[in-house]
Amino acid sequence: MYQYTDIDQRIVDERVAQFRDQTERHLRGELSEDEFRPLRLQNGLYIQKHAPMLRVAIPYGLLNSEQVRMFAHIAREYDRDYAHFTTRQNIQYNWPELARVPDILRDLASVQMHAIQTSGNCIRNTTTDQFAGIAPDEVVNPLVWAEIIRQWSTIHPEFAYLPRKFKIAISGSTKDRAATLVHDIGLIALTNDAGDVGFRVIVGGGLGRTPIVGVVIKEFLPWQHLITYLEAILRVYNRLGRRDNKYKARIKITVKENTPAQFSAWVEEEFSATKNGPTLLTADHVAAIANRFTQALHLDLPTDDAAEVMQAAANNDYARWRKRNTHAHNAQGYAAITLSLKRKGVPPGDITADELDAVALLADQYSQGELRVTHEQNLVFADVEVRALPALWSELKALGFATPNIGLIGNMIACPGGDFCSLANAASLPVAAAITERFESLDYQFNIGELDLNISGCINACGHHHVGHIGILGVDKNGEEWYQVTLGGTQGNDAKIGKIIGPSFARAEVTDVVEQLIETYLTLRERDDERFVDVVARTGIEPFKERVYAQAN
Repeated sequence: MYQYTDIDQRIVDERVAQFRDQTERHLRGELSEDEFRPLRLQNGLYIQKHAPMLRVAIPYGLLNSEQVRMFAHIAREYDRDYAHFTTRQNIQYNWPELARVPDILRDLASVQMHAIQTSGNCIRNTTTDQFAGIAPDEVVNPLVWAEIIRQWSTIHPEFAYLPRKFKIAISGSTKDRAATLVHDIGLIALTNDAGDVGFRVIVGGGLGRTPIVGVVIKEFLPWQHLITYLEAILRVYNRLGRRDNKYKARIKITVKENTPAQFSAWVEEEFSATKNGPTLLTADHVAAIANRFTQALHLDLPTDDAAEVMQAAANNDYARWRKRNTHAHNAQGYAAITLSLKRKGVPPGDITADELDAVALLADQYSQGELRVTHEQNLVFADVEVRALPALWSELKALGFATPNIGLIGNMIACPGGDFCSLANAASLPVAAAITERFESLDYQFNIGELDLNISGCINACGHHHVGHIGILGVDKNGEEWYQVTLGGTQGNDAKIGKIIGPSFARAEVTDVVEQLIETYLTLRERDDERFVDVVARTGIEPFKERVYAQAN
């Protein structure tokens, strides 16, 4: 966990004071809404359907228990007793009063947190793998590099008003769990044959109105040039991005319209002129940042614990949770644990103030006071002793966070949709609730096997529907809510954009459509372990399309 320097703390404290003054002037009528809008946006404050919404940054998804307790305090004191974790590894509050937002930011600053650049046309929160630093397949720990990017991009004067919002993701493992191929810039940290650290640079990915998988423009960038090369990319984009049309303003359109080869050439030209400038990284600078990270203490433990193995053999509920919600660790005798925030009757990613306090206590007891947020809207304890798993499972089960649905249809992603968002065309949460209820049976979920189902309430794709094995998108048809379905999307090393199967469906039809798609898959699969997305890749979407529309007619 990164610990602020005095400079870090001063930046967030001064930003709180600045925004308090701006808010008070706006409330007195001295700043118009048009004047106030860019100021509030760069402090994470939206005006949504019913109330302001505050998005709080969780840099690269890392938290400590003190910060989680602060989230609980804010939910009780300033909101309606709950909060929402997003697909950007951030947390949102849906009901704060505008006049009290500066007080929320003050309280966040007291635990080294802020809402800077969680909205607006700037560089947003850099995201990474939820298992960063502990994954057995990790080649390079991306956390230090993510922090370097955070420090460089925060309140960067040159990139404060980009053509559109800008998102960076970084991974350091052989399996890409950070969705780097569908970000404005994706970075894969790796080593060359000589053992030197560098980055594969991917540009022009993104979802939204024009979903595109990014392209590699640099196979190996030496670590010293990480920031100088990012600056080169941002400068080219800042000059050439389409400010005349917000729907064509993302870097993916700039890359596509000019071709990746031409865009890469422009970046190389900019880079060659500036690569040895003041942002060139040094070993001392990287070491200084690395030294500000707290390190987990790993004991010398056996690989297996006899009591834990017996529990898995004797208790089917525990065994299922062990299979779906625990993950391998690079330290012997430890595991990472996913706390599922996908529960019947609760919107995906939502958590109450009391639950936040309970999670903070469990993090202290079982995970050395730290936890992570995933882009699937769940939480992770990264450093749990294997021998403590049965006790932790019992605690999580009592809280409702031990549902063994990670990787299954029950772990669906859904944005807040039309219930809260003023941009949404349709509601997401009622659709998610209906699907959750239909597929409540864990036996059925385990029989289906691995399946990503993602729901977005509008084309902005906050629910990442494009890369769901099944994607559901809310659309507007003459003022009514309808839902478009895509199949075959994936994220990771071989990211693909899902294909639309045909005309959209009324809300009442969506759950039946999903069930028909799954029943078609169960009929078509050749082995019990053949995944839904692999069957779609093998057969194409036609068998699924035929069954769904035959039933609809």
